Amino acid sequence: MRIAVVGATGMVGEVMLKVLAERNFPVTELIPVASERSVGKEIEYKGTKYKVVGLQTAVDLKADIAVFSAGGDTSLEWAPKFAAAGTTVIDNSSAWRMDPTKKLVVPEINASSLTKEDKIIANPNCSTIQMVLALAPLHKKYNIKRIIVSTYQSITGTGVKAVKQLENEYAGIQGEMAYKYPIHRNAIPHCDSFEENGYTKEEMKLVRETQKILGDNTIRVTATAVRVPVVGGHSEAVNVEFTNDFDVNEVREILHNTDGVTVQDNLDTFTYPMPLYAEGKNDVFVGRIRRDESQENTLNMWIVADNLRKGAATNTIQIAEYLIQAGLV
Repeated sequence: MRIAVVGATGMVGEVMLKVLAERNFPVTELIPVASERSVGKEIEYKGTKYKVVGLQTAVDLKADIAVFSAGGDTSLEWAPKFAAAGTTVIDNSSAWRMDPTKKLVVPEINASSLTKEDKIIANPNCSTIQMVLALAPLHKKYNIKRIIVSTYQSITGTGVKAVKQLENEYAGIQGEMAYKYPIHRNAIPHCDSFEENGYTKEEMKLVRETQKILGDNTIRVTATAVRVPVVGGHSEAVNVEFTNDFDVNEVREILHNTDGVTVQDNLDTFTYPMPLYAEGKNDVFVGRIRRDESQENTLNMWIVADNLRKGAATNTIQIAEYLIQAGLV
């Protein structure tokens, strides 16, 4: 299995390489790919050094699968070129997510929709993935009418520049700013750029992608996305209104039996999900599961995941694993 990692020198690309190694993905040839300024650099994978190549070279090498984490513009230009060469692309940018001809995949929910004809597959947004993984089995059982979600998002979602900004601010050093404002000791209600309706792109991704992944445009979603000075992962306060009533213990049981979800919900021992403990883990953690006493058939829950893992790299590699298992590559 020849695997190209496009954006191999970036924050998500590095985690992709880590996840490929951890999961013993059947790599027979690794092709690390990055922009021209990184060509010739060396990266290490499983104790072996590999030279970074450029995009055209990678296309010509005709990998079986290319996992992309190099930004939307790169994906729009280069994913079709890889696909035309016979490579199946799994793209981690927002470029293809809402394209009606492309599948938007969380493997535990809808990988079975994939076919050999799907040469460009979209990986959802990090904050969407962790939310829908927890909500999909509950939607099946109780039918979701409306979701209100507030996110508390890690600076790693912005990239290396944001991590450096926080480190500089901790140390009292003036440096390059990833954000318009300080992030240390702050919360910035602004993730991605603003759209005409006053919501950010990040907030609207939660609306549009949730409906597409769950295959139900009748689900109403409203979101507020906030950047917080956290490194370990994204947290979400999610309020879900169902058509049908539920039993809270049954909800816990359903989530407990959902692949990729770990329930951490014991008030006696003060057990609940936190990004500090989600960092470096592949699961989505759910806790603070309780009935909304202000409205019928409505549930509150707290959902946490490492945005670089399940929110990006792990989900991408799981899609690749499914393609192999299902004989689609």
